[in-house]
Amino acid sequence: MPNISSRDLALCLLCHDALCSKACKRNAMPDRIIRSLRFNNYLGAINNVTNACMDCDAPCEEACISPNKVRIKEILEDSYRQKKYFNQEIKESDITTDFCGFKMENPFILSSSVVGSSYEMVSRAFDMGWAGVSFKTISLMDIHEASPRFSAIKNFDGSFLAFKNIEQLSDHTVIENVEIFKKLKKNYPNKFLLVSIMGRDDYEWEYLAKIAEEAGADALELNFSCPNMTEEHSGSDVGQVPDLVKRYTSVVKNSVKIPVIAKLTPNVLSIIPSAKAAKDGGADGVSLINTIKSITEFEAVTNLYHNKKKEVFSIGGLSGSAVKPISLRFLSEITKDESLDDLYISGMGGIYTFEDALMYFSLGASSVQITTAVMEYGYRIITDLVEGLKLFLGTYNFNFENIRGFNIKNLKDVKERERDMVIYPKFIRSNCIGCGRCYISCMDGGHQAIKFEDRKPKLDPKRCVGCHLCVIVCPEGAIVSSDIETKIKE
Repeated sequence: MPNISSRDLALCLLCHDALCSKACKRNAMPDRIIRSLRFNNYLGAINNVTNACMDCDAPCEEACISPNKVRIKEILEDSYRQKKYFNQEIKESDITTDFCGFKMENPFILSSSVVGSSYEMVSRAFDMGWAGVSFKTISLMDIHEASPRFSAIKNFDGSFLAFKNIEQLSDHTVIENVEIFKKLKKNYPNKFLLVSIMGRDDYEWEYLAKIAEEAGADALELNFSCPNMTEEHSGSDVGQVPDLVKRYTSVVKNSVKIPVIAKLTPNVLSIIPSAKAAKDGGADGVSLINTIKSITEFEAVTNLYHNKKKEVFSIGGLSGSAVKPISLRFLSEITKDESLDDLYISGMGGIYTFEDALMYFSLGASSVQITTAVMEYGYRIITDLVEGLKLFLGTYNFNFENIRGFNIKNLKDVKERERDMVIYPKFIRSNCIGCGRCYISCMDGGHQAIKFEDRKPKLDPKRCVGCHLCVIVCPEGAIVSSDIETKIKE
């Protein structure tokens, strides 16, 4: 795969209507190639790159508007070299999937949020290649939103590590939304229209379910999970009470003929009681997770720094990369429970790349839903999600169905893990720059198993316990897990 570091790629601003490609005289598509690399679609990048840059004077770099000029020519040249040395045939695999009886062209859906809240937005997403949408939740409540309502924790390159919102539901009337649903199904009959609904009592759940079905919804998603509701007895207030999940699921299921999906809240100790309650109520599947109740340090620290005593902030719902590990944990709880085997599962939380999506599929999800990545980078990410998944599966001889649940068998409870073996780290000397980060971490946070002499780390196997802290902290990938295992002496 390309050797260009993530730091080089992070300098690219991923511009709209990128000037680098406009300046390119050889149709090398620098913005497209770099975007593929940024979203880990390496096979797509090397498959699409050409040798056009080899003797070029790089007008793309002159046109680049990034404050730190991106080494575009070098990135594309390196990608082309990798293409020449890649010794496998790059080919595509079919990624159509069945979700609740609906055949989708790919497993990528817009999750219920602002990214799927109008006809114009959804139609643009569909045209770009998204297979479906969970339309922003409709209700009979009078919705008024706060301003501003977003905050974020950012990585050093400015990208979102975590994103917090206090947004609620669709502020269009039910009738307005019904007209949108009808128009979407008329113009996009092969796209999956999942309509999210939220009621406050039996009547509202039944009414919304019936009107959405009549408008052409392919399935319903029951919002038991929004953490931002100003109305009592709605959103995550319901999702935290399994009896209410079962009751309202049953009300909806008995009112319609189309599939019913329960969207579960992560703001619980265990998600299993709610999942079982949804199944007992007749749900065909579950989607998880909605956002996690949180406060971002950005808000609190900024207030202190600027002494803004009157600047208010609120607990809201956290999404983005930071929540992916938590979402995968809840997903694995469901897929390991044999009593829930027949439920369709749509996963969400921190999905930016096809590799992120693969984690969900390998733990049993049939589809994935995405919002935060779209809010940050736009609907265009679907190109690398679809191409990346197709090329990865095809090139490495997988198909979509045989990767679903692939990793469940490898997921072991901590009580089941091997405790009598040490797997040693391996030092790749050619990559080591002598920073000593491994030494510092091992000395102060590990088992003092690394010596640092002449700016070179050296492992003491007698002290190493195989914790792999050094592997994780190394900034250059110069330490990896090895195949060397040894039995711990009694």
